[in-house]
Amino acid sequence: IYSNKKTSKMDQDWTPVVIQKTTKQKVAGLSSAHAVAAQKMAGVMETEKKIGVGNKSAHSAGGAGMKKLEDSTEEFKHNTVNQNLSKSITQARIAKKLTQKELATMINEKPQIIQEYESGKAIPNPQIINKLDRALGIHLPRGKK
Repeated sequence: IYSNKKTSKMDQDWTPVVIQKTTKQKVAGLSSAHAVAAQKMAGVMETEKKIGVGNKSAHSAGGAGMKKLEDSTEEFKHNTVNQNLSKSITQARIAKKLTQKELATMINEKPQIIQEYESGKAIPNPQIINKLDRALGIHLPRGKK
């Protein structure tokens, strides 16, 4: 397969190849004001006006909507666990002589979750409440839907 004969197919060409940009490409690559002007004159670059782009007034155009949003008096906050449920969880846990950490381990949750439910700060999650039902052996009161 390998021979000492030099064939033109197996030879490597080690002569350097120099690639140069055309004048149009050189002008297009420059970032000075003169280059931009040259591009426009040569027809390489065109400018077009885009409506609402880069204009401060375009971003504040929702003035009426923003005013309505600011004037609204609604308070948005998450529903939290009611006191009835939090007290029931605490009483059932104490009756079973469990710590918050032990109860959390039983239902595969973090102890902070139990703490949040017992303090009434948690956002009610039906899956966690069902786990607590099974672990504590009671039916916990559900909030209104």
